[in-house]
Amino acid sequence: MPVLPGAEPFRHEGGEVGVLLCHGFTGSPQSLRPWAEHLAERGLTVSLPLLPGHGTRWEDMQVTTWQDWYAEVDRELRVLVDRCSQVFVFGLSMGGALTLRLAAKHGDAISGIVVVNPANKVHGLSAYALPVARHLVRTTKGLRSDIAKAGGEEVGYDRVPLHAAHSVRNFFKIVDTELPQVTQPMLLLHSPQDHVVPAADSARILGRVSSTDVTEILLEQSYHVATLDHDAERIFDESYAFIGRLAPSVGTKGSTTGG
Repeated sequence: MPVLPGAEPFRHEGGEVGVLLCHGFTGSPQSLRPWAEHLAERGLTVSLPLLPGHGTRWEDMQVTTWQDWYAEVDRELRVLVDRCSQVFVFGLSMGGALTLRLAAKHGDAISGIVVVNPANKVHGLSAYALPVARHLVRTTKGLRSDIAKAGGEEVGYDRVPLHAAHSVRNFFKIVDTELPQVTQPMLLLHSPQDHVVPAADSARILGRVSSTDVTEILLEQSYHVATLDHDAERIFDESYAFIGRLAPSVGTKGSTTGG
């Protein structure tokens, strides 16, 4: 299937410091592309993959599971680790959960993580109905474009395939048990006005990780897809400063053009 316009993966060969970016459930690289380009312009090596089943049509996602999505970012991380002297992982929403699992599993291979409105649980009564409902109903209403900024638009699905939703629910449970294994420096940014992921998810993550170098920032002007919202530039600047603090070589090597 052809990829939706704007949903294409993004890669940039830069310097010795690499960043892997993980997009969210039913979303696409489009939601993180400005962030990826911001980092690439500053000489970093950047990888922003398209998760399997995403960025085409919801029917393609119906036959994928969290294992497929995680395998994709795990593979991209391994490429960056081989290529770069230091690697950071960033994620939005479910991409935040992918980031946290990578951190738990890869340890010192990851120098630091940045998560924006990270998801930790499927909330509400619908979560308990999923195991049965997914066999009776194929989709439910989508979660796309929770953006405060006028004209803000997220490329993703208008429908959520319930088989995939059931899989992401199971994934969140697994990641929750692995949070104590996360020890890397962490920057967590979240929006008080998020209509997709409640603040309780960020609070639980902050309370369960073992990281001692932790920074929490509130994104007061944005909704869930904050990387395309009013606080986007703050996310970009704070995350680049986070890398600069932990990787002093940033900005001294590599190309600053291309994509």
